Amino acid sequence: MYMKHLAVVIALIAMSVGLGAQETKKDEDLEVLARWMEGSFSSEAQSKADTTYFDVRLHMKRIWQDRTDGYWFLVEQALVAAQDKPYRQRVYHIHRVEENMIESIVFTWKNPNDVIGAWADTTKLDGLSPDDLAKRRGCEVYMQMDDIMFFGSTHGTACSSDLKGASYASSEVKIFRDRIISWDRGFSADGVQVWGAEKGGYVFIKQ
Repeated sequence: MYMKHLAVVIALIAMSVGLGAQETKKDEDLEVLARWMEGSFSSEAQSKADTTYFDVRLHMKRIWQDRTDGYWFLVEQALVAAQDKPYRQRVYHIHRVEENMIESIVFTWKNPNDVIGAWADTTKLDGLSPDDLAKRRGCEVYMQMDDIMFFGSTHGTACSSDLKGASYASSEVKIFRDRIISWDRGFSADGVQVWGAEKGGYVFIKQ
């Protein structure tokens, strides 16, 4: 009986060690994603090669680093000629939801004008917290990793949008060590694209 109990204990220890190793790997993947996401990016090269694309600057800055529920990023996009007037301000919260899946929850600021340029001047975020955000329900991006990149998208038509007559929006993303390919589009209720790039995603090169 003693030997049987000992065998069970050894098996349980082996399982816990294995699970611990898997958890470490998961954490490492999430850390890699966070490291690749943070920085300033430019679509200048793409805009010069194809004039249907605009020259855009994308800034992603990690914020609230004392939180333990994943990684939080302030995100700002603007045309190069109007960087003081960003057309997109978001906060992304990335965390693991299961072994092979990372979720990026998307938020907007309740008072976006107060945090313009906060990626460069984080003092603008002093006193702010997730309570100052509004969640964009249905706009979550679910990502997986292969050997060279993280890739994912929104699901279905749940991400509502009324921009330019759209009914819903979709987002597809590929994140590499040195670049991000992002394809955001809006569609009417009958599935006709009404905004966003038509040929493919914007290619943002890390600066």
